[in-house]
Amino acid sequence: MPAVRTSMRFAHSEGYTDLSFDETGCYLLTCGSDGDARIWKGLEDDDAVSHCIGDKAYAIACKGGRFATASDTMSIQLHKFPDGAPDGVLARFTAPVTHMCFNKQGTMILAGSSDFMIKLVVVEDRSSRVFYGHQAPILSVALDPLEEYIASSSCDGTVRIWTIADQVSEMSWNILPKCNDITFSKTLCRISWKPGSGEFVAVPIEKEVRLYARDTWELVQTLTDDQIKEVVSIAAFSPCGNFLAAACIDGLMLVWSINSSKCIERQKHEKGFTVCNLVWNPKGNNELAYTDVQGQVGTLEDVIPNDCQPQSAAVGAASDLFADDDEDFMLTAAAQAAAGDGDDSNDDMDFSAQKKRLQALLHDDDSMDTAAADGFTNLPGAVEELAVPAARLPPQTALQSAFQPGSTPELSHRFMVWNSVGVVRAYNTEEENSIDIEFHDTATHHAMHISNHLELTLADISAEAVLLAGEGDSTDTESTTAASKLVCMHFSSWDSNKEWTVAMPTGEVIKAACLGIGWASVVTDHCNVRVFTIGGLQREVFSIPGPVVSMAAHSDQLMIVYHSGAGVPGDQCLGVTLIHLNKRKTMILDGTRLPVSPRTKLTWLGFSAEGTPMTLDSGGVVRMLNKSFSNVWCQVANLKSHTKGKSDNYWVVGVTENPSHIRCILCKGKAYPATLPQPIVTLLPFELPLCEMSTEKGVLEEQYWKSKLLSGHFGFWKSLGLEFDENEQLAAINTQQEALIKLFALSCRADREFRAEEICDSFMSTEQAMQLAIKYASRMKHMSLANSR
Repeated sequence: MPAVRTSMRFAHSEGYTDLSFDETGCYLLTCGSDGDARIWKGLEDDDAVSHCIGDKAYAIACKGGRFATASDTMSIQLHKFPDGAPDGVLARFTAPVTHMCFNKQGTMILAGSSDFMIKLVVVEDRSSRVFYGHQAPILSVALDPLEEYIASSSCDGTVRIWTIADQVSEMSWNILPKCNDITFSKTLCRISWKPGSGEFVAVPIEKEVRLYARDTWELVQTLTDDQIKEVVSIAAFSPCGNFLAAACIDGLMLVWSINSSKCIERQKHEKGFTVCNLVWNPKGNNELAYTDVQGQVGTLEDVIPNDCQPQSAAVGAASDLFADDDEDFMLTAAAQAAAGDGDDSNDDMDFSAQKKRLQALLHDDDSMDTAAADGFTNLPGAVEELAVPAARLPPQTALQSAFQPGSTPELSHRFMVWNSVGVVRAYNTEEENSIDIEFHDTATHHAMHISNHLELTLADISAEAVLLAGEGDSTDTESTTAASKLVCMHFSSWDSNKEWTVAMPTGEVIKAACLGIGWASVVTDHCNVRVFTIGGLQREVFSIPGPVVSMAAHSDQLMIVYHSGAGVPGDQCLGVTLIHLNKRKTMILDGTRLPVSPRTKLTWLGFSAEGTPMTLDSGGVVRMLNKSFSNVWCQVANLKSHTKGKSDNYWVVGVTENPSHIRCILCKGKAYPATLPQPIVTLLPFELPLCEMSTEKGVLEEQYWKSKLLSGHFGFWKSLGLEFDENEQLAAINTQQEALIKLFALSCRADREFRAEEICDSFMSTEQAMQLAIKYASRMKHMSLANSR
């Protein structure tokens, strides 16, 4: 007998409409684009209680005597249920919340927003955990019933599994179409965990729903149907976990039996509108409620046919076989055997899993024969072998994907590169697929607009050329047109042929590209580094010991960062190679570890205008290579200290040492800037992380060491035989000696004669500064100090 579909009724004005049941299943809560939240006592309720929560309402959830709403105020507001009285602001975001859900007890709420952030907030004290990693607005979030994991989907095309304890992404699938905003997304990709055990997580993908196994995240089941013609957008497990409902963007709604993978119910929206949300009634009365993009709400009753009910009953009856004392002793023995190594904790013992294994054992004739032959006393031993759980390995941190410095995620409008020479933008929409190239100095070259028919995704720009690369079609191993390609537009060439293209060997895909002076280089997924002359001749080909993360170039310097192993949970383990591609081919750094802040990723890699290697991690820490001090990396700035909000970030586009500043773009509430309107570049200073910066001594120490660190490039230039203005080097030395004289005077005034002597012996490098120190010590009556000089 098919499900009973009630007539839909208007709940809100046209637009996205969200809904939720209360815990009893008696009340239905909705919100919509009119900014109201309404509480319905059944669909026939003609006098629903309405509460205005903003100009637009985006999400609603109810649990534990409260309901939460998300509106255009970019916050989550708590209300008391059912009177709707405000109960405080639970969390704030920098963009509208797109989806949220409570945990089973109603003590926590999980929310994702258009600012790329996911927050898990404790209702009682408003404390929160923030999950960073998505590079586009969040589509949906789902909280594991056991509260160990969360699942999320995003407009960046990925579905991710996060560990709550470590706040890191444990698994990521790149399986969704990419877009800039949720309003342009073809799917909501509403994810659902199996209630109770969280054994499976259901992800709607294209025209099917995929079930992934917990912990291993392997695909274990796929649910589809011949009547599905459009994208499946929503998936929802039934309260018992034995059935799964789904909705397509054409209004088709389906219900599958998880045990048989058969579709047991199909219903089509009466007008074919897109379904916004689909939820089960928690009372377990086989009722589904749904909303559409026209602001209407409806229900489906008796969605599980009667012929499917005995199957569930049979499963329950089979489980009841193990309720007797005779079988309970076997489960107890299994638990004791698993804990026999001295561990008193039985947290890892899954009794439901043991019942299934024992049931299979008892129903298997061979197993029963063996048990009878050996005597029933040997059965607990067999149970022991079955019951011992697999060892739980520490969670592994997902390897950071390769990225191009100065680029933004692959959305319809993006920056392919922004550096000190120019900007390359890509446009990939239904109307056009093109690339715009602009130079900061128009004297270098005029702006260019080219078609992107080769699907190029990587770019670098220099005063000589523009380098473009595309991954091609890695699934097509036979066609040469599908190969990964490198395109160089050598506009500084004196001949008429200013462009050349090179195709990579079959199956080899370019992951990073960069331009030096007179040469270009790429790194492929085979860990091969390929160097070309700027005219297109192939040069050296060598390998790096791990998957590439990023690469950058300056003059004849080539710097490559790659994965050198598995880091501690939450951290990346990165190696860096720095080579001078001059005639001598000098290796400066050979696979040394690249420091990044704990639980962060590398977000920018490059060189200062003077040629010093620089890095930036997602924690906002800028580091530079100190070539005058054994090639160690030193922190020179913390960009997060200049932001006002936790979700604000600075996006670096360039660094100069003289004058000393970092050129970057402020991204409020996100990690990357939008292409339009034109972002404004901000100049931030270098700030060394010295102690007691509020004191005069700390300020002078920072002044000395910053000047010394940022003038190290003069020695580097001299070693290469390059010409430079010696007056600039002299000015840097004078700044350092001035700071030392002030530190010497400060030590004398504080009667710190030994410290004053240290300044003279260890730091002062000019005779003039030494004579000034002696005169000052004599004037301050520190004769022993003056005579020691």
